[in-house]
Amino acid sequence: MSTLDDLATAVLDQVRAQAGPEAQATVRVERAALALTRFANSAIHQNVADDRVTVHLQLTVDGGRTATSSTTRSRPGALADLVAATLAAARLRPRDPDWPGLGTPAPPASAGSFDPATAEASPAERAAGVAAFVAAAGGLSTAGFVQTASLTRVLADTAGRHLRGATTSAVADGIARLAGADGVARAMSGRLADLDCAALGARAGAKARAGVDAVPVDPGVYAVVLEPAAVTDLVAGLVSGQFNGKAVVDGTSGLRLGEQQFDPAIGLADDPTAGVGLPFDTEGTPTGRTELVRDGVPVGLTTDRRTAAALGRTPSGHASDVGSTWGPVAGDPALAAGDGGTLDELVAGLDRGLLVSDLWYTRAVDPKRSVWTGLTRNGVWLVEGGQVVAPVSTLRFTQSYLEALAPGAVTVGSVVDPQPTRLMGPMGYDRVAVPALRLAGWNVTGNAAG
Repeated sequence: MSTLDDLATAVLDQVRAQAGPEAQATVRVERAALALTRFANSAIHQNVADDRVTVHLQLTVDGGRTATSSTTRSRPGALADLVAATLAAARLRPRDPDWPGLGTPAPPASAGSFDPATAEASPAERAAGVAAFVAAAGGLSTAGFVQTASLTRVLADTAGRHLRGATTSAVADGIARLAGADGVARAMSGRLADLDCAALGARAGAKARAGVDAVPVDPGVYAVVLEPAAVTDLVAGLVSGQFNGKAVVDGTSGLRLGEQQFDPAIGLADDPTAGVGLPFDTEGTPTGRTELVRDGVPVGLTTDRRTAAALGRTPSGHASDVGSTWGPVAGDPALAAGDGGTLDELVAGLDRGLLVSDLWYTRAVDPKRSVWTGLTRNGVWLVEGGQVVAPVSTLRFTQSYLEALAPGAVTVGSVVDPQPTRLMGPMGYDRVAVPALRLAGWNVTGNAAG
């Protein structure tokens, strides 16, 4: 088969031939290409690339017996085998009384955010980004990667839909190291040309130099300024555990829709068409801007067809291949900028507290309250009188993200920084656009090694 559209049509033809006219099926054909240039000890040591086409089939027969399967083989005989195997599995399944059925035809708002130059980027172009990062770090030992990816999706079903969309992404992520101190800088965009790897290398180098000879601090509740990389983790925790429709259905979300649960400075929305997402989800529902928090009040959720039906809502276009396990999770969340100024201005407003670069190894302790525990990483500094006075060793924290953003506790920076994070993205990373935050209380539970 020569095109993704031809593959989708061929699978539907096989469904009609093998399962009959009453069968309901959704076929999704995706071409995903990912290329990665990785470096360590300030030198490139690996360049890898993967380019594959995957055919996904969801087939429902006999009034609600549903099975799904996929294959990376695309010859005609393999497509017939895919349908036969899926049909056999569906006939063995019990009827699903909550099966939401196929969606109704609806045109997507766009064709996606595809940048040909990023999709066709060469190893030499990624290597140039690495070279710029290494040079700007000023002789420090560096490590990290530059990645480019593209995704093209065709979706067709027995309800008559036939949709096509494509997107690209580029990520640069690196650290600089000096005498045991690490500095990190990372960025993500839909276009490789948007990444300023030299600026990232300079930022990582400056952080490493400022982090040498770190000292411990006493456990306790500190006012903090979280840099965008750290805010990314906070937002990812909220969209995966609180605004996720499955979490609401399951009763593990502590969200109070319509109440003043967050500081009025907080505004949060998800918009795949403004980030690196596709114009429709894996069920064919068009994607678009989903407002989650307005002026500190939760007003929306991310849903797929199943969770939307359970909640009496309209699907928001957040279905994914892992939705049955993890639920419909926002892939391009954006925290709105505030009037708190730049990162330096947020620090200047801190009488005594901590400046935190990054959070890592975070794990949920109490999903209902959104309590997470984890470690700081790649630099923490003690702030007194609005001035950074000393680097601090790695800290463990245990903190409710909901309580950290409570009314009266938050100052939101004015500069939004797109950051990569691992959510549920088909290209390895999703994009979270966030400003720095100053929070009145952050619970430090101890010092940690490494």
